[in-house]
Parts: sequence; C-alpha cells; structure tokens
Amino acid sequence: MADVSRVADADSLKRAVGIAAAELVDSGMRLGLGTGSTVAHLLVALSERLHAGALVDVVGVPTSLRTAREARDLGIPLTSLTETPVLDLTIDGADEVDPDLNLIKGLGGALLREKMVAQASGRLAIMVDDSKMVPALGTRGPVPVEVVQFGWEIHAPFVKSWGADPVLRLGVDGEPMVTDNGNYILDCHAGGGIDDPKGFDLALHGRAGIVETGFFLGMATEVLVSGPAGVKTLLKGDSTE
Repeated sequence: MADVSRVADADSLKRAVGIAAAELVDSGMRLGLGTGSTVAHLLVALSERLHAGALVDVVGVPTSLRTAREARDLGIPLTSLTETPVLDLTIDGADEVDPDLNLIKGLGGALLREKMVAQASGRLAIMVDDSKMVPALGTRGPVPVEVVQFGWEIHAPFVKSWGADPVLRLGVDGEPMVTDNGNYILDCHAGGGIDDPKGFDLALHGRAGIVETGFFLGMATEVLVSGPAGVKTLLKGDSTE
C-alpha cells in the first residue's frame, strides 16, 4: 500500500506541474513538446485549454514518436521542426536539475530530438517534482549518451576514464533499446555526482560515434518545481541555494 501511495503522490505532483506549465502557453505560440510522463499531463492540460477556446492558433513540434501519438490523440495540432524552425517555447521534463538550472535529460530516450527542439526555442521551461532537484548533476542517476550502433563498445573505456560506469540500456525484451533515431543509449553512472559536467560533455562530443549527451547546460530559462506546498518557478540567473 505504501508503494501505491508514493506512486499516487508522484503522479499528483506531475499533474500539478503539467497544469501550471500549460498556463505558460499563449495563443499563436509555436511550441516544442517534450517527452515523458510529466509531459503527458501537460498535453492533457493543453488540450483542455485548446478545446475550451482559451487558446487558438497553437501548434507543437513533438520530440518523440510517443509525444506525437499522444498529442494527436488529444487533438493538439502538430508541425515539424523543418516546417517551423523557430519556436517560441519548449516545455519538457528533466531527470535532474542543479542549483544553476543545468539539467540531465534522456531517461525517456528522446534526448537528441529534445535538444534539437530546445535549441530552436526562445524559451525552455522545465517541469519537475522536487525530488529532481540535486546539488550536482549525476547525483540521482546516470547521464544518458546516445551512440550509433556501430562499434558502440569502444566508448566504454573513454567514459570510464572520466569516472563514470557506462551501461548499455536494454528494453523490456532484454535487447538493446533503440531510439527513434536508430541509435543505442549508454547510461553513464557517476555515483556521487559529476565534478566537471561541462568538460565531460565537451569530451563526449569530441568522439566520433557519440551522437548526443543528456547534459542540457545553460539551456533552461525557467524551471517549474512541484512539491507538497504547490508549484514554484525558478528563473535562469537566480540561485536556488
């Protein structure tokens, strides 16, 4: 029963922040729509505002096949990054947020498209519950790193040289999980946190075969944090300490 209660509490926090984030959207906006369980609540709230007539002329660029499917089912108009290369706002979740609003994303497997859409946006609003706030990136979980399938094993020693333990992500069938882009993901566990996220990110990007990392550094303009007392907003440039 306790486990069921915790799941219910977590879901209620996600729903609350999803509803709050939907209020950031104004008529006429071109949106980036993130991926994940919190985004699912955002899409429901956004759909309700659209169908109530509170919003008009809004279209979204989905960051995954999952989000595209969910948005279509809810009647949210969609476009593509090719058709709409400049976006007003992207709303997404995150796996970790540090005191400077740097992020780790990608446990949902959509980090490459999420970063492309975020970079096309004037604003990046992130939705999390308060358990995702960490003193240093890599504290709660791994850094996802998307790699091409060819020779993916060669990256393991390099990742280990940075003090992280790379684990190939598997699906429920026990086979390697394949992203929407046809790649694999290495989940890089760092134990107590990553000392130099920027340096690690740059080093990873310097290797052929590594497509993208789950580090979203200096990208979030605002973070909506859901907790027992409600939803608060942290802005870029403000310290959370």
